[in-house]
Amino acid sequence: QVQLVESGGGLVQAGGSLRLSCAASGSIFRVNHMGWYRQAPGQQRELVARVTSGGTTNYADSVKGRFTISRDNAKNTVYLQMSSLKPEDTAVYYCNADLWAVGTSLTNDYWGQGTQVTVSS
Repeated sequence: QVQLVESGGGLVQAGGSLRLSCAASGSIFRVNHMGWYRQAPGQQRELVARVTSGGTTNYADSVKGRFTISRDNAKNTVYLQMSSLKPEDTAVYYCNADLWAVGTSLTNDYWGQGTQVTVSS
């Protein structure tokens, strides 16, 4: 069974930094893209950043220049370095991976349980 386990959320003051990590574990044949989404109260879940297996990245306009996504393919782990945090970055952050699990014939989307990031003003 495949799991995505996140860590690194918490409370930080505006202007501060946090680093999120997400490790995919289980019987995995191949991981394609990995990414981070977030959902604030009363809002829809939105893409924050995504990275392909080849290292191509894309970001939401609201985080460009402040957040950096990276991955370690050997560890099936994706990171999100968040800097210059703003109160509007407050949300539950979810890890996402499009991957091919052993014993399946198609890739599927997998999600982590979410980690709370709170930025105080």
